[in-house]
Amino acid sequence: MEGSRQAAPNSEAAVSEADLRAYHDRKRPMAVWSLGFAVLAALALWVWSPITAVALVTGTICGIANALLTMRGGERLLDHQSVSAFVISSTLRIVVFGIVPVEFVLHGPLWAMASYFVGFFTPLALYAMIVARAFRTG
Repeated sequence: MEGSRQAAPNSEAAVSEADLRAYHDRKRPMAVWSLGFAVLAALALWVWSPITAVALVTGTICGIANALLTMRGGERLLDHQSVSAFVISSTLRIVVFGIVPVEFVLHGPLWAMASYFVGFFTPLALYAMIVARAFRTG
């Protein structure tokens, strides 16, 4: 068996093609509904505090990016089984997405950080609701 490489454990055997397709199909509604929520809420906040409205939309965009990058990192972890690459990318995401709300506090009111984090965690909450609904109906 010279020239053949040792096969990695088949981590995809337990996941059907339909399940993978459903997993990928849930990403788009999460992003669209999150942005829709952010825009409507930001329009309501704009009159009261424009910086808080911008923080909400920015937090939502960062939250969508974080959710998609986390999902992709998990997929790559299953494919390549490189824990160190996953940990490094996760740490970089935490640092980058943790610096952004500090900028809003420096240039606006203190509650702008809260607005950012509401937007940041909205995509994760919506994805959890989409998955829970899929489990209930499917």
